[in-house]
Amino acid sequence: MNSPRKLKLFIAMSLDGYIATEDDSLDWLFSVDGEGDNGYSEFYETVDTILIGKRTYDWIIEHEKGHFPYKNKECYVFTRSKAVDTDDVTFIGDNIVSFTTALKNQKGGTIWVVGGGDLLHSFLKEKLIDEMMITIAPKLIGSGIPLFKRAEYQLDFTLKGTRTFNQFVELHYTLKND
Repeated sequence: MNSPRKLKLFIAMSLDGYIATEDDSLDWLFSVDGEGDNGYSEFYETVDTILIGKRTYDWIIEHEKGHFPYKNKECYVFTRSKAVDTDDVTFIGDNIVSFTTALKNQKGGTIWVVGGGDLLHSFLKEKLIDEMMITIAPKLIGSGIPLFKRAEYQLDFTLKGTRTFNQFVELHYTLKND
């Protein structure tokens, strides 16, 4: 039997735990000196499926001027509202836990959780996240959209490794299995 696919988070956050400012800006992130693409291409090559929350998807479409950056990948956008599938994405309104569990049990490569916080919270709550690669930017932005929401659960992760990309530090964690 094949082992289940891995559901991974690959994301950057500020030193104080935010993934964007309150007005969804990432300007603070792009002002930090990195190294190359900070490991993005290496990670992206392992990915064949992408999961995105609707708010993050809308941000991508707006800021990429309609150009969808994840072409040639299987992309699912989770939404509570009606949406029409495009050539690039399939919108999912059903139970995200059962949908994602079924995806993990199919053959394939890495499943990447692009964002956002609500989607990540749902996956963490159900212990669906297998690995997290969190790149820390040396910026305090004071407030914004937190990577992790307050929760009623606790999870243990094991540090798999660290890497630096000039001013960024990547922390790579795997979920501890009970």
